[in-house]
Amino acid sequence: MSREPNRFGGGAQTNKNGLLFEQTTSLNEALLNAGFEIRNQYEVYFKEQLIGYSINKAAFSTVFLRANGINDRNINSKRWEPDEAFINKSNHTVYIIEKKFQHISGSVDEKLATFPFKIYEYKKLLTPIKYDIVYIYLLSSEWFNKPKYRDYYDYMDNLGCPYYFDRLPLNALGIY
Repeated sequence: MSREPNRFGGGAQTNKNGLLFEQTTSLNEALLNAGFEIRNQYEVYFKEQLIGYSINKAAFSTVFLRANGINDRNINSKRWEPDEAFINKSNHTVYIIEKKFQHISGSVDEKLATFPFKIYEYKKLLTPIKYDIVYIYLLSSEWFNKPKYRDYYDYMDNLGCPYYFDRLPLNALGIY
């Protein structure tokens, strides 16, 4: 799932290592490598059948939600922009993929426990169009695959939030 990163960075607070991890793990590349086809920038096909959409950041609102008649600004107080999302047409589920990388101790650790609120906010957006949500963490194993995070992983397991290290298996998106 690697691709060429944007080396110019993001906002002033962006961790450049985190930015690199987010930009070098690509759902589209993983789909293409597994024999899927991406058309019209977002549409995912398998054997000539449209199975879903691969969307990231602002396109989640501007492409997917608005195409379904949802104005996120009228539902949530802020726009939610997932690192990546797979909208599975067959099971009517949106898989939100949040990528986390950490190089030194900091606030990313604490963000791992915020998924219940984010799921709550995404549900408000998706309920009117009858889509379910699965919130997934894609974590860099170099930092996060350590015993000190066991409490976080127990919490995620208890509340049904899947997490993976470095690679996201495509069956986690309901397509295998």
